[in-house]
Amino acid sequence: MKYLIASDIHGSAYYCRLLIGRIKEEDPAKVILLGDLLYHGARNPLPPEYSTLGTAELLNSVKDRLLCVAGNCDSQVDTLVLEFPIGAEYCVLPLPNGRTAILTHGHTTPAYLKKGDVLFNGHFHVPAFEERENCTYVNCGSVSIPKDGSRHSYLVLDGTELLFKDVETGEVFLRAAL
Repeated sequence: MKYLIASDIHGSAYYCRLLIGRIKEEDPAKVILLGDLLYHGARNPLPPEYSTLGTAELLNSVKDRLLCVAGNCDSQVDTLVLEFPIGAEYCVLPLPNGRTAILTHGHTTPAYLKKGDVLFNGHFHVPAFEERENCTYVNCGSVSIPKDGSRHSYLVLDGTELLFKDVETGEVFLRAAL
């Protein structure tokens, strides 16, 4: 099954619009958003076209495709303008190779990770793929506020293949296998 995974839109209607375009191009079975959808956060600069209501409207247009987890910048008041739930701290998905994907924002780390699990995060705004002692760590980066010189990014999980892509161009800049 093909999933598009993205995080840290932070209220940027500009980058959300680009992401919606990529969703239409990629045509995944589901889109998994790893939190920080509407608010930019006190330590982040305002992203281009900062509009919480505009971003909510764009996300609502694809609500039937979305699975979401809450980030540290998401709050209950966000649910007043979003037409899909964002309250869960994590989502668990079986992978085709018998492994388990745990998807969370990343501001907290699940204590129950076991060898073979794949932990998907956002939060740090830097794409990453690392084999760690207790899991494989994957960070999809940030749609609107990338850090450390990284790209505005999202991730496509297609079976056991990971494609890290640029939100602006759709270009693959990193490929990995689970």
